[in-house]
Amino acid sequence: MQNDIRRTVLIVDDELINREMLGYIVSEDYSVMYAENGKQALDILKNGDKISLVLLDLIMPEMDGFELLDIIHNDDELKRIPVIVLTSEKTAEVKSLQHGAADFIPKPYDMPDVIRARVMRSIELAEDNNIIRATEFDTLTGLYTREFFLEYAREFDEFNPDMSKDLFVININRFHLVNELYGREFGNKILAMIAEHLKAITAEHRGIACRYEADIFYIYSKSQEKCEELLNEHIKMLENDKDGSKISLRIGIYRNVDKNIDIEQRIDRAVSAEKTIHNNYKTAFAFYDTKLHEHEVYSEKLLLELDRAISENQFKVYYQPKYDITNNEPKLCSAEALIRWQHPEYGMISPGVFIPLFEENGCIKRIDSFVWNKVAEQIKKWQGRYSRTIPVSVNVSRIDICDPELESELLSIVKNNEIDISSMFLEITESAYSEDSDMILETVKRLRDDGFKVEMDDFGSGYSSLNMLTEMPIDVLKLDMKFIRNICTNEKDRRMMELMIDIADFLNVPVVAEGVEHKEQYELLKKSGCDIIQGYYFSKPVPLEEFDKIVEKELM
Repeated sequence: MQNDIRRTVLIVDDELINREMLGYIVSEDYSVMYAENGKQALDILKNGDKISLVLLDLIMPEMDGFELLDIIHNDDELKRIPVIVLTSEKTAEVKSLQHGAADFIPKPYDMPDVIRARVMRSIELAEDNNIIRATEFDTLTGLYTREFFLEYAREFDEFNPDMSKDLFVININRFHLVNELYGREFGNKILAMIAEHLKAITAEHRGIACRYEADIFYIYSKSQEKCEELLNEHIKMLENDKDGSKISLRIGIYRNVDKNIDIEQRIDRAVSAEKTIHNNYKTAFAFYDTKLHEHEVYSEKLLLELDRAISENQFKVYYQPKYDITNNEPKLCSAEALIRWQHPEYGMISPGVFIPLFEENGCIKRIDSFVWNKVAEQIKKWQGRYSRTIPVSVNVSRIDICDPELESELLSIVKNNEIDISSMFLEITESAYSEDSDMILETVKRLRDDGFKVEMDDFGSGYSSLNMLTEMPIDVLKLDMKFIRNICTNEKDRRMMELMIDIADFLNVPVVAEGVEHKEQYELLKKSGCDIIQGYYFSKPVPLEEFDKIVEKELM
C-alpha cells in the first residue's frame, strides 16, 4: 500500500464512545469520517467522498449494519469498498461474511495493533482486487480481456481435465465500414450486442469469452455436438438489418481441442480456420481439421526451408519467350523470368503455392532478389555468346517497392553484371499502383529516370482509375490473360481487349498480351494492334537450356 496517500476510513456506530475509540486507534494512519447509523453512512458513501474502508456496527437504529451491507454489496460502485463488521456476537460473523463483509473485529477493542493490521490488510486486498478488475474486463463489452481469458482458459483446463472443449474465433465482416458509415457509437453498440450473446452462450454451455481486440472475440467452452447450430441461434439476430446496416460474422471453430498444445496454439488453429472464409459471404463457419493442419505444417516447412533452398539452388529460373508481332513474321524480342522450385522431397512445387505464402510472410523479397541476380548474370552470358541483348522482364512485388533499398540494389545488380540498364524490365502489377499510390509512383519514376523499363503487369485485373492511368509512369502495358482467354468466342471480352489496346495507344506504350494459346487469338490480337505476345501458342515457360535452343533457332 502506498504510504504517501492518506486514505479515509468511515466509522459507522450509534454509540459515541465506540466511534471515538476506533477513531483514536486508526487516526494516526488514516483520515476518519463518522456516521451514527446506516442511513447517514449511505449518504456519505453516495456523496462522492473517497472512502477506502468502512468499519460497520451491526445493531443501529434507522438502518442497521446488515441492511447497509446488502446495499453496498449490490451496488457496482460501492461494492469495491471493503467493509469490516464490528460485533461481539460470534453467530453474526458468518452471516456478515455471507452479506459481503471483508472481515470482522470483535468487541471490545482491546487490541489496537490487531485492528490497525486488519484495516491495513483489508484496504490492500481491496485495492489490489480493484486494480485487477480494472484490467480483467473489457470496458466496452464486459467480457474478459485477452490476458485474463488466456489465464482462465488454463484454469478451465486444470479443473476440468477430462472435459472436451471447443475454441471459437469470431470476427465481424468489414467492421471498419460500419464505423465509417454509421459512426463509432453505433459500432460500439454492435460490439456490446455481440458480447451479450456470447455471455449467454458461455453461461448456458460452461465457457468463457473475451474481446481480443477491435471486432475480434474468442469463446472457449464445453464441446457441443452441433456448435454451429448453437451459434446460429444467436447470430441470426445480429445479421438482421440494424438501422440500415447489415451485420455478418465469420467464425473459425477448433472442435475438441488438443490439450497437449498450449492455449495460444489452439487459438491460432481457430484463427487459421476463420481466415479461410475471409471475404466469403456464403458461410459464417469454418472448421479447423486435419486437412487444414496438414496444409499449415506443409506451409511452415516451406518457410523454414527457404534459406536452404536458395543455398542449394533448388529454385530455378524459367524463361517464357515474348514475340514481336508487328511485322509479317513474329520475332523473338524478349522473355519473362518465372521462378520454379524443384524440391528434393515434394518435387516441382507450383509457384501458385509458394509465391502467395512468401508474400504473406514477407519472404518474397529474397526470392525476387535471387531472380534479379540470376537474370542479370544470364543477360550478360547471352551478350557474350550471341553478341546481342535479350531483355528479360522480372517481377517487382509490392513489398519490394516499399523497400527503401530497392533502387540501389537494382542499380548494383546491373552494374556488377555489366549489362545495359534497359535490358532488365521491371514488372509491377496494376493492383500495386492502387495501394499507397503516391509512394509507388514516386519510386517508379525514379527507376525510370535511372533507365529501367517498367511494365504494368496484369492490366485489367485491378481497379486503376482512368485519371490515375495518365499519371502512371510506365513503358509497357501487359494485358491480363483472363481478358485473352475468350476473345474469340465472347464479344464482350473482345471489345474489352480492343478498348485496353486503345488505352495503350493513347498512352503511347506498346501492349503485351499474355496467355495466348491459339492461332485464332494470335490473329485477332495482331489485327487489333497488339504489339507483343507470349503464351503457349509460341512456348510455355521453359528451363534455361530449352530457352537457349529457342534463341539459337531464332538466330539461324
